[in-house]
Amino acid sequence: MNKYISDHNKWYKWLPKLVLCLRNYSGKEFLTDLIAGLTVGLVALPLAMAFGIASGATPQSGIYTAVVAGFIISALGGSRTQIGGPTGAFVVIVADIIIRFGFSGLLMVTLMAGVILVIMGVTGLGTAVKYIPRPVIIGFTNGIALLIASTQIKDFLGLETPAAPSEFIERMAMLWAYIDTINMPTVLMASASLAVILLFPRINKHIPGSIVALLLGTACAVAFNLPIETIGSTFGDIPTGLPTVAIPTFQPELIIPLLPSALTVALLAAVESLLSAVVADGMSGDKHNSNVELIAQGVANLATPLVGGIPATGAIARTATSIRSGARTPIAGIVHALTLLLILLVAAPLARYIPLAVLAAVLFVVAYNMGEWKEIRVILRLPRADQAVWATTFSLTVLADLTVAVQVGIVLAALLYIHRVSQTTSVYTVTDEYIQNGRAHSLQDRGLPPYVSILRIHGPFLFGATDKLLEKTADLSQFAPVVILNLNDMIAIDATGLHALESLPEHFQQAGKTLLICSVGSQPAQMLARSTIISNIGQENILPHIEAALQRAQEIMEDFDGMGEEIAKDYDTTHAPL
Repeated sequence: MNKYISDHNKWYKWLPKLVLCLRNYSGKEFLTDLIAGLTVGLVALPLAMAFGIASGATPQSGIYTAVVAGFIISALGGSRTQIGGPTGAFVVIVADIIIRFGFSGLLMVTLMAGVILVIMGVTGLGTAVKYIPRPVIIGFTNGIALLIASTQIKDFLGLETPAAPSEFIERMAMLWAYIDTINMPTVLMASASLAVILLFPRINKHIPGSIVALLLGTACAVAFNLPIETIGSTFGDIPTGLPTVAIPTFQPELIIPLLPSALTVALLAAVESLLSAVVADGMSGDKHNSNVELIAQGVANLATPLVGGIPATGAIARTATSIRSGARTPIAGIVHALTLLLILLVAAPLARYIPLAVLAAVLFVVAYNMGEWKEIRVILRLPRADQAVWATTFSLTVLADLTVAVQVGIVLAALLYIHRVSQTTSVYTVTDEYIQNGRAHSLQDRGLPPYVSILRIHGPFLFGATDKLLEKTADLSQFAPVVILNLNDMIAIDATGLHALESLPEHFQQAGKTLLICSVGSQPAQMLARSTIISNIGQENILPHIEAALQRAQEIMEDFDGMGEEIAKDYDTTHAPL
């Protein structure tokens, strides 16, 4: 019997979420999944074409990727609500690969990245993605967003230029050199589309602004016969029907030259898909399986080259749209893929009339949303070492190469990690004063009130360790009304750890809990002073030691005019000390 349970658990952890969700699937859930899938399918249509074009491929490459990868990621993935497909993160690196190695080289890179992702999932290396520190992620996200925006200036302004260089400085210089070729009808079309995308959600939140802009822009271009570039004038017709399946030509001599690009694509796919899955967990209340998710991402990237597609991963914005539209299970993602396939089969000829200016406006919004520009203010409040990691990653992403940027950023972050750990070593002489001061921080011989729970963080709270706090605080029903975060044993914290702590106050407030923080050491105190934590929970709730924190908890409960005693009686005291 025990062997059966062990074998069952062994295989259970590798099951896709689709299999688990279908066990008790209902008609009501299917209806909500159907609506969500149709909605996100319409949202994905202009994005898929725009990503295909911006990557240096074709619009149909983007659509084929969204159909095939979207279906596979939902069917085999480890998240209930993840939506997969082409994303902005790949635009820059894909364009560079096509320039250097041609489209056949891109297909090889995608296949190699697929193999790497499957290996990461099977071997359990999916959790290794968490060891990329936040300044590095923000740095190359900012850089990619800026590069995407720069690639769309030509189509937004309707400039007549030669083939754009892949380097940022050279590209901007060329655009400026040809600024006198600006096409005013194109500018008006792009500006109007941008306004519709940004303003229409204020009128109707259920209809995507990008679809409205796409339909209105295309109708105006056809009705008034505007002299602007369209998909048809630039790329020809999008083939109607199912994509042709063909095995890409494999060139063994390119394996080594393409390996750095394949590793970068795999790393980006892993990071973005797991970040998207974490966002989905927070919105849906689920918990994804990172290794199963990476295997699905790998299989998807093994399949898309067979139809001439580009790399794919989990899409944060589309995933969030799907959840807001009512998605409950992976069926929504499958419906999204089938919706795109139906459009491909029925309405593909109409895509030739879509103005490139509309798609440029769509990508400008994508670049702005993915840039996480608000995070720059947070980075600038951090120590100069963290700022240097961010600035270096950002600069290398824009001016050099994304692969180099990620590699250098991680090396710098690792050196910073070693530096911070080395600073945590302390040597003290034990004196009577030392012993006396330590008593205020000790929990020994103290009664723990039933209305208090205590969380403690032991050791350095740096990138790679923050998920432990997120897991511990995922279910707040186990905590008492007042939660004390005791940081007496937290010897160091970095930007990633600080970001995790900054998310706690709102998380606890939404659950009706009061958060107190006590016993903050020297280095963590300097970092907390640069964050929003103190303003969010109040200076009065930052206490010097556990003794003061317990007194503050008593004051808080007394402010409820005796309600604290009733809460204490109702609360299961076996859950209080953690």
